[in-house]
Amino acid sequence: MTASLDIARRLDRLPWSRWHWRVVLALGVAWVLDGLEVTLVGSVGAVLERPDTLALTAVQVGWSGSLYLAGAIVGALVFGRLSDRLGRKRLFLATLAVYAVATLATAFSTDFTFFALCRFVTGLGIGGEYAAINSAIDELVPARVRGRVNLAINGSFWIGAALGAASSLLLLHPDVLGPVQGWRVGFAMGALLAVGMVLVRRHVPESPRWLLRHGRAEEAHRIVAEIEAEVAAQHGPLPPLEPTPQREHRRGVPEMREVLHVLLRRYRARSGVALSLMLAQAFFYNAIFFSYALVLTRFYGVADHRVALYIFPFALGNVLGPLLLGPLFDRVGRRRMIALTYSLAGVGLAATGVAFVSDVLDARSQALCWSVVFFFASAAASSAYLTVSEIFPLEMRAMAIAIFYAVGTGAGGFAAPLFFGWLVESGLRANVAIGYGIGAFLVIVAGLLALRFGVDAECKPLEEIAPSMDRPPEATPIAGAPTGGSAHR
Repeated sequence: MTASLDIARRLDRLPWSRWHWRVVLALGVAWVLDGLEVTLVGSVGAVLERPDTLALTAVQVGWSGSLYLAGAIVGALVFGRLSDRLGRKRLFLATLAVYAVATLATAFSTDFTFFALCRFVTGLGIGGEYAAINSAIDELVPARVRGRVNLAINGSFWIGAALGAASSLLLLHPDVLGPVQGWRVGFAMGALLAVGMVLVRRHVPESPRWLLRHGRAEEAHRIVAEIEAEVAAQHGPLPPLEPTPQREHRRGVPEMREVLHVLLRRYRARSGVALSLMLAQAFFYNAIFFSYALVLTRFYGVADHRVALYIFPFALGNVLGPLLLGPLFDRVGRRRMIALTYSLAGVGLAATGVAFVSDVLDARSQALCWSVVFFFASAAASSAYLTVSEIFPLEMRAMAIAIFYAVGTGAGGFAAPLFFGWLVESGLRANVAIGYGIGAFLVIVAGLLALRFGVDAECKPLEEIAPSMDRPPEATPIAGAPTGGSAHR
C-alpha cells in the first residue's frame, strides 16, 4: 500500500488552484463568523446597557463575553476529540450548525440569563470550529504556503469584525432600526450567513491524511486523484512522483493518556511554547476587544450608535497584518517572525497605555494607535494557531488545538473581559493602563520563548514536523531546526 508520505507529497506538490480557493473560502468563514460575533457584542455592549434593551451592567457585558469564551473552550475540547475520532468534515458541518441555531436564538433574548446562555452555546459552535477547521486546512494546503494561508485565514476574523461593525452602525442608527431592535437583526444576519456556508462546505472533501490514518486508504487515494484531476485541468499535467518506500503507519484515535504523554513528555518544550503563545494572545485580544466599546463611551464620550465607526481602522490593521506579514513566516521562518510580531505588539500596546493614561489621545487617535498595534498582534495571534496546528502528530492534531485553545483561552481569554470590565467600571485611566501593561508583558515573554524554543516548521510536510505517534521522534530529523535543543521539541 502506498505510504502516508506519498499522500502528503501528492498534496504538497499541487500548484495553487481554484480548488484551494474554494476550500479556503468554505472553511475560513469560521473566523469571519467569530469576528462578526465578537464585534457585534463589542459594538452593542453599550446599547445593551440601556433600559429599553436588556438593561445590562458593564460587568454583565463582561460576563457575556466570558461565557462566550467558556462555551468556546468546552466546544473545542468536545468537538476537537470528535474531529480526531469521526473526521474533519462531519465536525465542521456540525459545529457550523450549532453556531447558526445559537446565534439566531440570541436575537430573541429578553434578559441577561437567556442572552448569556445563547452566548455560551454560540461559543460551543465556534470553539468546535477552531479544532476541526485548522486541522483540515493544514492537511489540505501545500506545505510551501501553509504559513501564509493559515495566517490569512485566521486574519479573516477581522473581515467579520468589519462586517459586524458596518451592520451595527447601520442597524443601530436611529433612522434605520435603532438600538432597541437593531442589535437583534444583527445576530439574525450572522445565522443566515452560517446557513449559507453549511451548503458550501458540503462540497469540501474529508482530509485524505485523516482517512489514511483510519484505514480508509482507497477513499483517501480516490479523493487525492479527484483533486489532482481538477488541478491538472486548470494548470496542465502534474509532474510524476516516485512512490515512497516507507511503510504506512496506521493507528486509531489515541487515548487521552497517550495524548498527554506526547504533550508533556515527548514534546514538552513545544507544548510550553504553544501554551505561552495561546495564553498571551488570548488575554491580549479579549481584554481589549471586548472592552473597546466601553472605553470609547466611558472615557471619550462616543455615542452608542457611533461606536462601530471606530472599528474600521482597528479591523484594517488586523486584516493587513497577516496578509502582508504572512509570506515572511514561510520565507524568513516561524521562530523569527513569531518573536518579532509578538514583541512589536507588546511594545506598541505598552506605548498606547502610556499615552492613554497621560490623556493625550482622543477617540480617533486611540483607534489609530490600536490599528498600528494590532497590525502586528493579528499576525502574532494567527501564528499561535498555526503553531499549535502543525507541530503535533496527525492522530491528535484536532485535540491538541482544542487543548491549547482551551487552556490559553481559559486562563487568558475568560478572565480578560471580566477583568477589563471591572477596570473600566472603576472609571480610572490608570487602572485600564495597568491591564494594557499586563497584556504587553505577556506577549513579549511569549515571543521570546518562541524564539528560543520554537520549531522551524516552514515549508516542511506535516509528517516531517511531527511523525506518527507510533514512530520515535528521532526517526525523521528536521533540517534547519534551532540549535538550542532537539529538532523534535
